[in-house]
Amino acid sequence: MTRKDPYKPEPAPRAAHRMPASESRAQRAPRRPRETAARRETLTPERWIEAATEVLVDHGIDNVRVDVLATELSVTRGSFYWHFRDREDLLRQVLQSWRDQATEQLTARLQGANRDPRAQLRDVLSLPFRGRAAARAARIELALRAWARHDAMARQAVDEADASRMDYISGLLEAMGFARAEARQRGFLLYSYLVAESQLASVGSSTERAARRRLVEALVQQPLDRAEARKH
Repeated sequence: MTRKDPYKPEPAPRAAHRMPASESRAQRAPRRPRETAARRETLTPERWIEAATEVLVDHGIDNVRVDVLATELSVTRGSFYWHFRDREDLLRQVLQSWRDQATEQLTARLQGANRDPRAQLRDVLSLPFRGRAAARAARIELALRAWARHDAMARQAVDEADASRMDYISGLLEAMGFARAEARQRGFLLYSYLVAESQLASVGSSTERAARRRLVEALVQQPLDRAEARKH
């Protein structure tokens, strides 16, 4: 049976077919059972958010709609309203979930794994190289940044995440002995590399990518000579 594609417009409805009066009720096709409360309860808000994120990545923000998600999850549209006020509420929670997972929780894990700022910095530089998890994170961020180009709410969420990440990286560099202003400049350069490396994962061989990573790690920790430092 061919599954209905929610991303294509529906064809014009055909004329209704009237069943012969002689046909018994038992011969009629059974109606689809109504969605049960148990089914609604198994779909948590997190599951809706995951589905919305997948549609955002694969089809863009314009297709993150209640009817599309209901089709993807095989439930009625009414189930959506058990968890969200409206589409705007869902989108707000998609952004919040992304920030929690990709910024707040990630930063906490990095800080908890090692107290040495140099070791933490090395872990930060490893993020774009973490296989499927890194590739998925990059796809989500690319979709979010595209959305943020024409939506104020998404733009604010992305800006806040960028600022939080750069604050964390700058704090590591400051803990390594750099003055605050210089630590922020170096932090911006390192974060720019992370964003670029995540989105340009196919540029260069694995050996070349590893070499770039080592060079960036060395450069951001290399002090400038005094005369050069005064210029900055």
